Order: sequence, then structure tokens, then C-alpha cells
Amino acid sequence: MHTTRHLAELSTEALGRLFDGHVPVVALVPVGSVEPHGPHLPLATDTLIGESVAEGAAAALAERGVAAVLAPPVPYGVTDFAAGFPGAVSVHAAALTGYLRALVEGLITAGFAHVCLVSNHLEPAHDGAVRAAIEGMPEGAASVASPLSRRWGRTLSAEYKSGACHAGRYETSLVLAARPELVDTARAARLPSLDVSLSEGIRSGKASFLAMGLDAAYTGAPSEATAEEGRELTSRLVAMVVTEVEEGVTLAQTRRERDEQAARDAMG
Repeated sequence: MHTTRHLAELSTEALGRLFDGHVPVVALVPVGSVEPHGPHLPLATDTLIGESVAEGAAAALAERGVAAVLAPPVPYGVTDFAAGFPGAVSVHAAALTGYLRALVEGLITAGFAHVCLVSNHLEPAHDGAVRAAIEGMPEGAASVASPLSRRWGRTLSAEYKSGACHAGRYETSLVLAARPELVDTARAARLPSLDVSLSEGIRSGKASFLAMGLDAAYTGAPSEATAEEGRELTSRLVAMVVTEVEEGVTLAQTRRERDEQAARDAMG
């Protein structure tokens, strides 16, 4: 059975032995948020989902010959849409980008072959800040795994694709699969379904949950959530991370081989 390697729990010798092995070693960094997710889910919902997905991806990558280490999560993000609710803790996009850029560079300098930022917070400005952190980096050095990419969003549930998915059936199912003890299931069962699409609201110029009429900080159908659906959704998000990492590792290896060949050509 695969045991997830947590970077913060490894000794320097243990990590060194991993680097000295014969397989690429990658770092998975969950990037989440502290923001309200209805009256039934914890403020750390996005971070918890990211950690669960990263753990599943680490196990899947091990079977494919890639050693994945789960780095400590980055638990804060851009959460401007949740303004006005207790527990909405937002950071400036530029600050998040700069921090993530420095973190990725630090992990690569430390010896990791590839760094994947695993982001499940769905605010567009947050997604943009995360993606900006790896712009211009060497080919294959880093990737972003986010369901906001059309490539991956289309693999998810009908509620997710509708845009009415903040703390609804989609996210509630994911947390039920990952951390069921943190879900107020009795409260979720009493919440009426809401058909308010965040994506449509954003396109119409609305800039907050309150402006969209979401006075309980959720949309979708949390009462319909199940752990079984959460496990299925988790497996699809795991496939997203595994693919992004494998593609990144391949690009990085190709780049290194090209650079080594260029160095040999220059010498002789």
C-alpha cells in the first residue's frame, strides 16, 4: 500500500535518498483558500479538496514510476467574491503570484524535477494569479492542475459544468469523501437547491456572491451530495493532476537532454 510522503515530515536524509533514486521526484502543492462555503462546509474546503486530490495523485504517480511528495499547502488565496461574509480572508493577486513563484523556484532549486500547483479554488482572479506564478519558467519545470481549465472542467459533473457549484453538490460531495466529519450533513439536507451560475454571474459583471443573491454563500444542490459521488469526482481530479505532472516531467526531461546535447556539441 502506498504511503504518502509529506515534505514537512521527511528528514533531510530521507529526502536526499529519494533524490538519489532512479525516478523523477515531483512536488505537489495544494493551493486553496479561506472562504465561506455555505453554512455546512468548512472555510478550508478548497484546501482540503486539494490535499485529498494530491494524496490520490501521489499514489497514482507512484504506480507510474514517479515519486511524488506532498508539500505543505498554501491555504490562502484570492477570495474577493466572498467579501462581506465572516471568514472571507483574501490576499492580493500579485502577492499570491509572487509567493507561489518564489515557492516553485525554491522547490526546484532544492532538487525537485517538477512542481505542480494543485488548485481547486474556482475564483477566476485566483486562478489567474496561480497561473501567472509559473509563466516564463523553464519548459516542464512547473504546471497548474485546476478544473477551471476547459480541458479538465468538461470531465466533471453536470453541476460543476453548470457553474452553480459553490458549496453545492459538487464540493459537498468532495468534502464528504475527504473529510466527512467536517460536513454539517443535517444542515446540508435542509438547504434548498439554487440554480445560480457563478460563471454567468461573472460574465454579467457581478463581482460578489452577495451581488448574485447568494446570501448564504452557496449555490447548487448540497442536499444531493454523497460521498460516493465525491470519490468519483476525486478520481477525475486525480487523473487531472497525474496527466499534468506526467506531461511536465516529459517536457522537463526533453529540455534537459536537449541542453546536455547542446553542451556536448559546444565542447567538441
